[in-house]
Order: sequence, then structure tokens, then C-alpha cells
Amino acid sequence: MTRYRAPLALRPNPEVAIPSTAMVMAAGLGKRMRPLTATRPKPLIPVGGRALLDRVLDNLRAGGIRRVVINVHYLADRIEAHLKARDQGMEILISDERDKLLETGGGLVKALPLIDADPFYCVNSDNLWVDGSIDSLKLLAQRWDDAAMDALLLMVPLARATNHNGRGDFHMDPLGRLSRRREGRVAPFVYTGIQLVSKRLLREAPPVGESFSTNLFWDRALAEGRLYGLVHPGLWFDVGTPAAVTRTEALLSDG
Repeated sequence: MTRYRAPLALRPNPEVAIPSTAMVMAAGLGKRMRPLTATRPKPLIPVGGRALLDRVLDNLRAGGIRRVVINVHYLADRIEAHLKARDQGMEILISDERDKLLETGGGLVKALPLIDADPFYCVNSDNLWVDGSIDSLKLLAQRWDDAAMDALLLMVPLARATNHNGRGDFHMDPLGRLSRRREGRVAPFVYTGIQLVSKRLLREAPPVGESFSTNLFWDRALAEGRLYGLVHPGLWFDVGTPAAVTRTEALLSDG
């Protein structure tokens, strides 16, 4: 883990350990982004002249990440060629799902041998975030409590979830413990697609090669009171459709 020294005004203990490894989820089919994904994978869709994947990698590098594991499936060759053509400033490893799309949980399990940090970050490639005075990866590391947590999810208030059309994902108590939105109700927080994860979360996982959602792990952590959240203080954009790309570009150009 690298070390980050934050300004004293931001926190009483100015030093926090930063996990040096992140997993980036980039294997999805991008169905909601059609027709833009007819010939290119969703992570390579440009927003404001820069691919979504590059924007994620920029944020990871700025946060102190040195090793990134990226899973690939749909148009995987395009993603690999893109990464080789650019100096990302980090070690990039590929978790290959060409033969079978494993979803988020299955993708994590397959990539686990390549992940050399515990805890580690897991980030979706189809969201775009802008940090405030301190970046979100460092905020997550600052809040991390290994004795209490199996996963710490970065959340954004529903009212600030730009382009998001859902009813929210989670409730959060004063200590940060999460609970799911009830059916037919509205929840105040939306998951940003950014989390800090202990390898404990993945214990007793289905066999490597099975497709399943990370919700399998989250549900157990929720039942055990070990799934926590932290509010993102900056901007967040759900970039899941062509219309969302247009709106995000307009908002970013406005400063």
C-alpha cells in the first residue's frame, strides 16, 4: 500500500494507507448504450473527447493506484489494443472473459489471483466522477475499518446522481451501515460503481467460471452488518446511454 498524507484540516490523523491495486469492470455488453456500442466496447465510448476507461484510469492513477486488473469480454481485442497504445502510467493486467461473460461477481472471482492487495478497489468503467478537495479513493481508504467492514461503497445522494433514473439503491445509518431500498420505495443514496473491498467478501464463492452478481456477496455482508457506505462529495455521472453521454458532455463543458 502506498502512503498518502492529507492536509491536517481534513482529518485528525493525516496519514492513511492507500491500497495500490484496483479492479476495473470492463467486460459488459453495453446494451443500453446501443447503437454506440455496435462497433466499440462501452469503456471506449468517448465523453468530452476522452474514453470512459481512460477517465477511470486517470482517476485511479491520481489516487495512487499502481496496478490495475481489467476484465474483458465484448470486443476485448479493441480494449487490449487501446491500452497498449497508451501509456497509462500503471501496470495493467487483463482478466480474460472472452469465452464467457461472468458478470460482476464471477468476474471478481476469476480475477482474484491477479489482485495483490487486500483490501482493493473495484470500479465500474461506465461511470464518470469528479473529485472535490480530496479524491474519493483516499476518502475510502481513510474511512476503511478492517475490523468492521467487508466492503465500503462510495455513494452519491439520489438528488445529485446526474443522469440516473432509478429510485436509489441504499439507506445509510449514522455509522455508515447500509440497507437496501424496499420494493416500491425510494432510497436516498445511489451506488457510484466504486468500492473498497476486502477479500473476505469473496469467501466461499461459487467456482471460478460461474456467472453471478456481486449482490451475492453484498447480501451476506448486509446480513452480517459489514456492508458500509461513504458519501462522495464531488460530482458523479451515470453514463449508461447515448443521451447520458450528450448531457454529461454539456455539463462538463459548463465547468
